[in-house]
Amino acid sequence: MDNTLKKEIVAIARLAKRLSFSLAKVKAEVKKDTILAMAQSLLDNKLSIIEQNNIDLKLASEQNQSKSFIERLTLDGARLEKMAQSLKSIANIKDPMLEVIKSWRVASGLEIKKVRVPIGVIAIIYESRPDVTSDCIGLCLKSSNALVLRGGSAALNSNIAIYNCLIGAIKQKGLPSEAFQLIKNTDRKSVDILLKLTDSIDLVIPRGGEGLIREVVKKSRIPVIKHYKGICTIFMDKDADLELGLKVCLNAKVQRPGVCNAMETLLVHKEIASKFLPRMLEQFKQNNVQIRGTAAVRKFDSSLKAAKNADFKTEFLDLILAVDVVKDLDEAIEHINTYGSHHSDSIITNDKLAAEKFLTEVDSACVFVNASTRFSDGYEFGMGAEMGISTDKIHARGPMAVEELTTYKYQVYGNGQIRTN
Repeated sequence: MDNTLKKEIVAIARLAKRLSFSLAKVKAEVKKDTILAMAQSLLDNKLSIIEQNNIDLKLASEQNQSKSFIERLTLDGARLEKMAQSLKSIANIKDPMLEVIKSWRVASGLEIKKVRVPIGVIAIIYESRPDVTSDCIGLCLKSSNALVLRGGSAALNSNIAIYNCLIGAIKQKGLPSEAFQLIKNTDRKSVDILLKLTDSIDLVIPRGGEGLIREVVKKSRIPVIKHYKGICTIFMDKDADLELGLKVCLNAKVQRPGVCNAMETLLVHKEIASKFLPRMLEQFKQNNVQIRGTAAVRKFDSSLKAAKNADFKTEFLDLILAVDVVKDLDEAIEHINTYGSHHSDSIITNDKLAAEKFLTEVDSACVFVNASTRFSDGYEFGMGAEMGISTDKIHARGPMAVEELTTYKYQVYGNGQIRTN
């Protein structure tokens, strides 16, 4: 069985690699038209996709999966509309291929251009979010990359339905549809095999829980871009607009608590704690948020669960929030850089100097002023969609979209130059 599985995965990856060179030659207008056709195909097949998703949801319910897991897995009409809108946005953004990043002439007379090119073949290993299937195919087609998808078994029926619908649109446009592959074998060994295929796969992006991501990083022989956790913090500064803060903090925690850009920690300046915290805690209570507070927070509500040090290093992905009071901006920044995950953090303040200090000194991929961390997202950033959020500092950081799915090469023009030194 292992040998048969290995042959299957190797064949899939090699086919994607071979077709990646054909994909790189597809014209920008053809890619745009194809992605728009993919969006329409999603809408045309809405009912059949939801039907397959219901099969996955039934199995997840029988397996007693968590509410946040089921929320990420669920597809309905509104989500499919949003997936289609993401594809339309991807279609309409500027094509990155052969964009001249920089050009110059050197003393020898050589003319040099640094231009964008595809990375090649990207493997996405993901869990229970079937919308990833759609976003990744759209982004990879736009950036002229071939793609190997390996989703989790919990979303298999949904992923296959979405994949077949999009591949049908790609075929109709006459493009090399087999450049986009979906591994349907749910044996975990398929991932182990994929992560060793250095001759066929150029980049791996894992999307899912910390356990999955660490396992991929541990086993991969291929470069990996990732983030481990989304421990996002909002700091209420002493010069914050309290009404704005109440609204932003509630949104950041409650709107979708099971995603990586939801707030997991709230820090409040000591000078506004007595004005802000009682109102904020009441709003959280009304929305079933369990607070884990330090002694300085529990002064305002002794019924709160006492926070442990580990709570400030935890991505809850649920209606749970760690809260503390800090003495000043410097302490807030130190707390975020120490306990956070370098994903997304926000300051609520009317003090421009405090805002600039926060933006400069907080070491995170996305840093906000007076806005919810929930905006840390490729679609919300005007990128169409994203392959994920990176907290790495090499090549890609923050939402990874079309531009982050390219590398570059140097095109050098001469007229007979030879090197003499």
